[in-house]
Amino acid sequence: MNDPPKLLDQVRDAIRVRHYSLRTEMAYVDWIRRFLLFHKKRHPREMGADDVAAFLTHLAVERRVSASTQNQAKSALLFLYKAVLDIQLPWLDEVVNAKRGDRLPVVLTPREVREVLQHVSGTPGLVCSLLYGTGMRLLEALRLRVTDVEFARREIVIREGKGNKDRVTVLPETLIGPLQAQIAKAKRLHDKDLEQGFGEVFLPDALDVKYRSAAKSWGWQWVFPSNVRSIDPRSGVERRHHLYPESIQRAVRDAVAQTDIAKPVSPHVFRHSFATHLLQAGYDIRTVQELLGHSHVNTTMIYTHVLNKGGRGVLSPIDAL
Repeated sequence: MNDPPKLLDQVRDAIRVRHYSLRTEMAYVDWIRRFLLFHKKRHPREMGADDVAAFLTHLAVERRVSASTQNQAKSALLFLYKAVLDIQLPWLDEVVNAKRGDRLPVVLTPREVREVLQHVSGTPGLVCSLLYGTGMRLLEALRLRVTDVEFARREIVIREGKGNKDRVTVLPETLIGPLQAQIAKAKRLHDKDLEQGFGEVFLPDALDVKYRSAAKSWGWQWVFPSNVRSIDPRSGVERRHHLYPESIQRAVRDAVAQTDIAKPVSPHVFRHSFATHLLQAGYDIRTVQELLGHSHVNTTMIYTHVLNKGGRGVLSPIDAL
């Protein structure tokens, strides 16, 4: 008789049935493991609201995690009890969410954007230019497939973005040449993999089962493939992943260090700058909302701090002296 699967394996199975991303799986499993270790490996069925609250309090008070991190931990525990253990506990919904403060995004001026991009070379430089030129998130750019780049229509299709939504954004004219060169480079790498008996790429929603040859077809390959092949942690298949976000983050960090910019700059700042500069150029906020993929215009409204409102629209009394 086979032993029942361990708790964390049950968590992984429940996540994969729901087609959650690998990053979500890793985050949830990690938070649940921390929760169990915090309570000396007691089984979750033996614990209640006080135990969950104690863990979240520990994260906030002793670990000093951010509100979003604390809420992610709570989401993982909600998933554990509801989706894995099938325990509907009313008190779990009543565990208070950490209040996230309203923060204005870090935005670079056009001169600062140009300065940073001048210090990021090669493929990371192209990725950063794409983030600023299209408003994509970092992972959305890294997960681009060859078939998603529409050169003739001057647009990029972003599939399964945040919230599992598809959208279309602009393909900048100045990036057409560099993108074509990058895709040609990816094609040479793919041909080499095929010659060596590899060449499969990860496909979403079991498309590799439905279309047997799709995993090796050129259109499904990554625009920004990794330089090395690796083992897929879910399937155990050796294949070529896309570039890791850490490599782009490191390149941006190194580039900013070579400038006089004092702002905290990450790849995501290029997305903020894209939206802000479009609004400054007079584009309608609904257009910007669509390009960014926001479900509600209120989310996009955070960028209107650049439009002669608040501090910029007020004449300070000291200037009138």
